[in-house]
Amino acid sequence: MPPRRGNTAAPRSNQQSTLSFGSKSRVTKSSTTTPSQKAKDLEPVANVVVPEQPPSEVTQPQQAPVSPAEPTKLHVAELAVRQQAKAEIQEPWSEEDKKAVGITENELQRYWRSEEQRRKAPRVHQEDISLHEKILRHFDLSSQYGPCIGIARLKRWRRANMMNLNPPIEVLAVLLKQKEQVKQRAYIDELMS
Repeated sequence: MPPRRGNTAAPRSNQQSTLSFGSKSRVTKSSTTTPSQKAKDLEPVANVVVPEQPPSEVTQPQQAPVSPAEPTKLHVAELAVRQQAKAEIQEPWSEEDKKAVGITENELQRYWRSEEQRRKAPRVHQEDISLHEKILRHFDLSSQYGPCIGIARLKRWRRANMMNLNPPIEVLAVLLKQKEQVKQRAYIDELMS
């Protein structure tokens, strides 16, 4: 049981005093500068005389030599995800893969419209990205299909399908149709690393 607060019969020597926020307890800082010192500090800079140098003595800053742009090295996680994606694509095609390749752009648009209708507010921040990227980002952020960090999108889709989580076939269609153009790494994974 916590100790009782309030008045006690025996006074305590280590009892903390209460804080007062009234005007009587106001602490002020003493000023050590005088008004004349402040005026000197505020003198205009125009009164300061700068010695002029003849134009021949003015030196130009040296420019550093520009090296050719080096290609950026890929992050270790990016390399791992790319290897996973290559391994997944090289596997023999399953029934789901054949269905996914048969999905048309109109079916993808219908799928996305139905997803947007479930969501009551429009996605204003995604106006500039393509339909395929919107579908993939929605899949990335759908936690019911498992974590998206450190795994290729295609491998994540296949894992979710293997576990009977029923991932959308439209996502697989986008991944298979746009192998070279689609990033295999989840958008959130790129942001986090």
